[in-house]
Amino acid sequence: MTFLRELLAVILGVFISCFIMFFIMIGVGAAMSNSFVDADKVVVKKNSILTLNFKEEIKDYIPKSDNPFGQIFGFNEDKLGLNEILNAIENAKYDDDILGISIEAFDINAGISQTKALRDKLFEFKESGKFVTAYADIYTQKNYYLSSIADSIYVNPVGEIELKGLASEILFFKDFQDQYGLKMEVVRHGKYKSAVEPFLSDSMSEANREQTKSFLNSIWDQIAMEIAISRNKTLEEINTIADNLWARTPELAQENNIITRKLFRDEYNQVLENLSDVANTEKIYPITMANYIKAGNGRAYSTAKDRIAVVFAQGDIMYGEGDRNYIGQETMLKTFRKLKKDQKVKAVVLRVNSPGGSALASDIIWREIELLKQEKPVVVSMGDLAASGGYYIACNADKIIAQPTTITGSIGVFGMLPNVSSFTDRIGINAEQIGTNKQSVGYSVFEPISESFYKVTEEGIERVYSTFIERVANGRDLSVEQVDQMAQGRVWSGKEALENGLVDELGSLNDAIKVAAELSGTDSYAIRNYPNYDEDIKDIFKSPFGVDSRSIITQELGNEYYEVYENMKALSKLKGVQARVPFLIQIN
Repeated sequence: MTFLRELLAVILGVFISCFIMFFIMIGVGAAMSNSFVDADKVVVKKNSILTLNFKEEIKDYIPKSDNPFGQIFGFNEDKLGLNEILNAIENAKYDDDILGISIEAFDINAGISQTKALRDKLFEFKESGKFVTAYADIYTQKNYYLSSIADSIYVNPVGEIELKGLASEILFFKDFQDQYGLKMEVVRHGKYKSAVEPFLSDSMSEANREQTKSFLNSIWDQIAMEIAISRNKTLEEINTIADNLWARTPELAQENNIITRKLFRDEYNQVLENLSDVANTEKIYPITMANYIKAGNGRAYSTAKDRIAVVFAQGDIMYGEGDRNYIGQETMLKTFRKLKKDQKVKAVVLRVNSPGGSALASDIIWREIELLKQEKPVVVSMGDLAASGGYYIACNADKIIAQPTTITGSIGVFGMLPNVSSFTDRIGINAEQIGTNKQSVGYSVFEPISESFYKVTEEGIERVYSTFIERVANGRDLSVEQVDQMAQGRVWSGKEALENGLVDELGSLNDAIKVAAELSGTDSYAIRNYPNYDEDIKDIFKSPFGVDSRSIITQELGNEYYEVYENMKALSKLKGVQARVPFLIQIN
């Protein structure tokens, strides 16, 4: 007994010691965080040039973290919020310490509509009379699209410029499934619902080819037209250059007025000095966008009492709480209910950047927007993606505003279940089920899907699809028949969606905020961003020291393959009927 008492005492002592040390670490972490913040405080020097290299991932919204480990080790420093970047460029327009902007990106870790928003804001910045110039060793197509807004564009003499048009690649798995006996059982509604097509066929259907070509052409026409205007060319000339790759070398690009000149980096530094037009005794100082934001320039300042709330819905829609990476109905409901009660909030803008997901979660969010609309105007701003479930939660807004390059629509639903019965048969595994009632066993991944289970699932799919198109019809003041004709899971560009009545206007998030203010009757307002995410202790330690797994994985895989990883991970988490755009759209 003495031994047991001593053993328990030791275990209790160790536990108490660990408990005390844990809270000491938290306290030290908070203290260190404050001291580091003071030490790293950024001051914008006179004669500064705002340098845009966009090494960080750009998301619509980066909520502030109260995670002390994240603050100490800078785990959130590999991301920038689009809203903060746009505010920073606006503030730089009037900042006497900022002489101009230099775009020096290799690639841009952002979507096409996000890139367009950056480009539009740089166009506004040029109205101040300050310069915007660009330099790169290599221009990827997205980077060139952004950089083409610059007054002058320079490239390394042995660099490259990519200007070739858009393409999309989709992988098909039917032959793989047949060969190895690992398959997905699919039930869908919508001939264009290509999210599940890779599991049903070994090649692209004509319907999918039609929609993909259509929205790619629409998006490319917008990009090419903007490049043409900036480079004083016609749309036909840009397409000829893209068709023949007449920008692939610095010499060809300069000959075709795609760039201004080819320069080495040190020569470009001299260009910046000449543009800055400062005295010989003075220096110019580059400052990155991340540091300019740290200096307090990522906010839109206002002393107005009225507020316009911007609620960011970004990521897959999954049933549950929701966090920084996916949309859950619980967080959305808490946010909308809070804003409905807040007398200072005069209108709400819902910023959607989502491929969709859970039909149930989407409908719950839709309902809460219906209730919110009874109290305050709700305007939707669409980002890169507002498709399927992303369109579901947008369709009943008072106004919907999309970018012309937004991917939207995809009004259709599907259900998908893994099945390994062929594989287990081959390796000699047999599963037997026993149940009390006729339908009690339900679906088993080890048995072929039964006709009765398929029928019940199909009925559920049809019920959700009917509800979906009814929601859209009521929200857009269209007949169910009209919606059904343009639905069927088809994907549209924002420009196409405007033409068929799925959106009201083309414009930016700022345009949506202005519309919301007009609908609410206020002309003086401050902007507040939501949701706020509160982390508790268990959230901090979901990953080592609160590190975002993306920053680790992208170092090994790169951004492109990380997106494949994320989509496959999301696929494994699908539950219930899904209202979702094709699970992997890569536009290159």
